[in-house]
Amino acid sequence: MAAASSLLLAGDSTLLEITALSLRVSATATVIAALIGLPLGAWAALTSSRLRTPIVVVLNASMGLPPVVVGLIVYLLLSRSGPMGPLGWLFTPAGMVMAQTILITPIIAALARQTIEDAHVPLRDWFTSLGLSAWQRILTLLFEARFSLAVVLLAGFGRAIAEVGAVMMVGGNIAGSTRVMTTTIALETSKGDLPLALALGLLLVTLVLIVNGFAQTLKARMERRHA
Repeated sequence: MAAASSLLLAGDSTLLEITALSLRVSATATVIAALIGLPLGAWAALTSSRLRTPIVVVLNASMGLPPVVVGLIVYLLLSRSGPMGPLGWLFTPAGMVMAQTILITPIIAALARQTIEDAHVPLRDWFTSLGLSAWQRILTLLFEARFSLAVVLLAGFGRAIAEVGAVMMVGGNIAGSTRVMTTTIALETSKGDLPLALALGLLLVTLVLIVNGFAQTLKARMERRHA
C-alpha cells in the first residue's frame, strides 16, 4: 500500500497516461451512447407503435449483455476478415470506444425510457392541449428531465470505465496504446506487480466515488426542484 501511495503522490507518468486514456475512451463512448440512447429511449417512452414492446424488451435484456460476448462480436467485426476490418480499429482506442458504446447504449436507452415515461405522465394532457408534435414532446421532456438523465449518463460512464473483458479483447492491452486502468490492474496483478495495480485500483475507486457523488448531487438538486 505504501508503494502504491508513493506512485500516486509522485504522479507516476505511466499511471497518468493509463488514467487519461481510460477517461478519454469511456467519456467518448458515453457521449456516443448518449447521442443514440437518449433519443431512442425517448421514442420508446412516447411511441404508440407496435414495435415499442419488442424494443423495450430488447433494451431491458441488453442491459445485461455479457462483456466478453460484446468483445467477441466487436473483435469479429473489426478483424481483418470482418466487415469493418478496413477501418483498422482492432487493437486501437477506437475499437475500445466501439465496444464500450455497444455495452452502455442499451443501459442509457432503457433508463432514459423509464425516466422520460415517468416525466411524461403529469404533462401528457398539457402536451395534448398544446398540440405538440412527437419531436416537440421529446425535446421538452429531455429538457425537463435533464437532471435525471444526467444521472443516467453518469451511470453509463461508471459502467464503461469499470469494463475489462470487452476492452481487453478488442484493445489487446498494448502498453502505451490501449492499456487502460482495468486491463492494467488485471495484468499487473497476474504479474505480481501489486503497487501499480493497487494505485490504479485506488484511482478507479476514487473515480467511481466521484461519479456517484455527482449523481447524488444532481438527484438532490432534482428533488429540491420538485419539492
